[in-house]
Amino acid sequence: MNDSEKKSPGRPRSTASHQAILRATLELLAEVGFEAMSIEAVAVRGKVGKTTIYRRYRSKEELVADAIESVREEIAVPDTGNLWADIDALIEDAASNTLTPLGRQTVAMIISSAASNSGFAQIYWDKYLHPRRQSFAIVIERAQARNEVPKDLDPGLVFDTMSGIMLYALIFPPTSESWSAYVRRALGLLLS
Repeated sequence: MNDSEKKSPGRPRSTASHQAILRATLELLAEVGFEAMSIEAVAVRGKVGKTTIYRRYRSKEELVADAIESVREEIAVPDTGNLWADIDALIEDAASNTLTPLGRQTVAMIISSAASNSGFAQIYWDKYLHPRRQSFAIVIERAQARNEVPKDLDPGLVFDTMSGIMLYALIFPPTSESWSAYVRRALGLLLS
């Protein structure tokens, strides 16, 4: 038997089981929150064995981060050739993901869970925020190359500020303008 004919040990992982695990995790997060959720409850809700979950995930924090990531879209780095057109594309993408009932519920769970569990916060940073922060830096670096913003503008600080503005406006929606317009106007103050 050559190398290409060798079988990997154990049963192949089931895509259906994986989807059931992620769906059950999201449902339980919405119902009981991160702290009260358990791997056992996910297994029961997803109709899978606990060992099926533990084969894929080392911890509840890792499972939750992956479940949240499963409903997020791929990182899209706009490149319109203009900073504000790129920013507008990012804002609209964030609005389409966040300004829905599931999006709002997910954001609330993330904030609550990250504030109360440093392990979850670190995994969420590693799997979700840090890659997006790095992708956003590309937008700022392009704008710096086009002399649209100062060369010493810190892309990470702009991303963090933009995220803070977006979260604030999600919790306290502006009354005189749309969420997107408010975020854009606030960023204008920072970038001008």
